[in-house]
Amino acid sequence: MPDAKKQIISQLQEQILRLQGFKAVTGVSESIGLGEIERAFPNGVFPVGAIHEFLNEEQENKAASSGFIAGVLAMLMQNGGACLWIGTSRTLFPPALKAFGVEPDRIVFIDLKRERDILWAMEEALKCEGLAAVISELREITFAQSRRLQLIVEKSKVTGFIFRSDMRKLTSTTCVARWKISPLPSKLDSDMPGVGFPRWNIELLKVRNGNPATFQVEWFANRFKPVERAIAPKTIEQLSRKVG
Repeated sequence: MPDAKKQIISQLQEQILRLQGFKAVTGVSESIGLGEIERAFPNGVFPVGAIHEFLNEEQENKAASSGFIAGVLAMLMQNGGACLWIGTSRTLFPPALKAFGVEPDRIVFIDLKRERDILWAMEEALKCEGLAAVISELREITFAQSRRLQLIVEKSKVTGFIFRSDMRKLTSTTCVARWKISPLPSKLDSDMPGVGFPRWNIELLKVRNGNPATFQVEWFANRFKPVERAIAPKTIEQLSRKVG
């Protein structure tokens, strides 16, 4: 295909994605450091100014999602702005955010008791263009409610993250992506005592116009990097025999 036609097709694709709420991170390169995960999204761009949904069946899923999102926030907030974290009970330890390059004083926590109050607060917060992101902890959300949130962020360009905990009422939404993140055992170098770097198993269950896939990554040197899969001992033995 001639280069001129490729360029026209690429421009049309970008225009369509912008109409659907996809937008690159302002002020930084298109990549936000998610590596191969970003290739699952249209044009290999992580969509900001959109709503992302995270499924959290257990507390360990919620903790893993919180750590992963903290790494994403480090990039979204690098040019200023604050983040609102709305929920019913604060389980996140704010000083731990520093391990992901996020200053705790730039996160505003709001604790509410009723589900409808959390949803209302998220709607109002997403209208504030000065915010980098809004995170909300909800048991469930309907298609109509998610559509209303998506229409808001298409105007404000604020990125929204929803922690969804009730799997019994799992319905379709207009969110650009549905994630499920689970913790993986960390690895210690040279058998040193302590705790290794955070690792996650990341399942992109649904991606609008993208490619669902599963990834394993860890947080190392202030960035995400793929988890290196070790060669099984039997495989090593077989390779050594072939070399010999």
